[in-house]
Amino acid sequence: MVRITVDMVRKKAEHHECLLAPLEEIALHQENIEKIEYLQDWCPKLKILLMQSNLIAKIENLHKLKHLVYLNLALNNIERIENLERCESLEKLDLTLNFIGEIVSLENLVNNYRLQKLYLTGNPCSDYENYREFVIGTLPQLAYLDGTDIERSDRIKALQNLPVIRSDILFEQQTYKGQRMKQKTRLEREIREKWENEYKDMDPDERNKKFWQEKCEHSPEVRYEIEKMRQLKLKSYETVDKKVEEKRVYKFFAPDGRPFNINQAKINFLFNDTDPEKYVLDLAVYKYLDTNLVDVDVQPNYVRVTVRDKIFQLHLPEEVDISNSTALRSQITGHLVVTMPKFNAVIKKPVSSTNKDTVKNAQLYTDHKVEDCSGRTGQSTREYLEIGPADDVLDFSKMTLPKSKPSYIEPRIKLGEKAPSPGFVDNPEVPELI
Repeated sequence: MVRITVDMVRKKAEHHECLLAPLEEIALHQENIEKIEYLQDWCPKLKILLMQSNLIAKIENLHKLKHLVYLNLALNNIERIENLERCESLEKLDLTLNFIGEIVSLENLVNNYRLQKLYLTGNPCSDYENYREFVIGTLPQLAYLDGTDIERSDRIKALQNLPVIRSDILFEQQTYKGQRMKQKTRLEREIREKWENEYKDMDPDERNKKFWQEKCEHSPEVRYEIEKMRQLKLKSYETVDKKVEEKRVYKFFAPDGRPFNINQAKINFLFNDTDPEKYVLDLAVYKYLDTNLVDVDVQPNYVRVTVRDKIFQLHLPEEVDISNSTALRSQITGHLVVTMPKFNAVIKKPVSSTNKDTVKNAQLYTDHKVEDCSGRTGQSTREYLEIGPADDVLDFSKMTLPKSKPSYIEPRIKLGEKAPSPGFVDNPEVPELI
């Protein structure tokens, strides 16, 4: 049996910050509730109450809801209209597809002066002769019955013939009541015998298949049985779901100690092994994942990254220097970059521009044949050569110095003053050459 609980009501009141006292509307449909309770105490200001498609058998515990305007109890197991006399503000009542055969119980709504709309379609009482006239005559405040307008002429005719109509209705109601009692006794016996004999040792799947293929009567007992079968079917599904495959146990190392490659988190990655000095692993960690949920472990022959208890492990071709390894994460993309220098790699010291010039200006030696003073040739002698600064190397150290006038003639090879040619006459009126 499903009961109304505080948690159930609070979940339906999420749009109202889960506060129950000021709640004015609540929908508790399709919850398999079998009894109305607690709502008038928890939500005294309710104006709209929707409880269709449940298993409610009796209208009760609503007399404190003075502000209730609309009550929907369609598709339930209600057989009598009662306990709504003190719902003073009730304007609309929906009892579609219930089992109301005692139509005289409508007289309990006479004092609900604001009641304008009533729905009784699908109830046994709607099959009675003169059903509509009896309802209109009994409840003169109604404006709509089963979605149809009530004309003034209909109300006049119903009131004129109400005593005769009521006697006929009472006779049909009594006949239905006797049939209903027999039906209830028979169905309860048949259902009990089915579960004790036929369904007892039957396979659950076969039982469900047989039940849903059989024709059934429209009655509260059958609705209860349908709900029972549905619950059993759901339990069987839950049992199957519980038999989940055993969680895979990952092995991190082979019997010979070689690390396995594992990508349990199924994260994209890029491994760069082209650099002769280091390995670089670029792991596409989720962008908005907290860095506290990421753990990096670098070992000489493998790297392991744990992302929210999911393992990523990669075997390294060569040993790495774990003390100089680094792990950085991008604040923009979230990627994790692990840099692992190779253990036996020769790390070259960077050479500055000044050192480069020094190296290029170093004295180089070569073996070549020279001729000595005595004129002997063919003797191999080592001679040292000085090489000046190369023409294709820029000297950035003098970029900020002021530019000097270029000297096109090397000072070392400047020629002395040239003597004038014979017959030269120096004319003082001619200006000197600049």
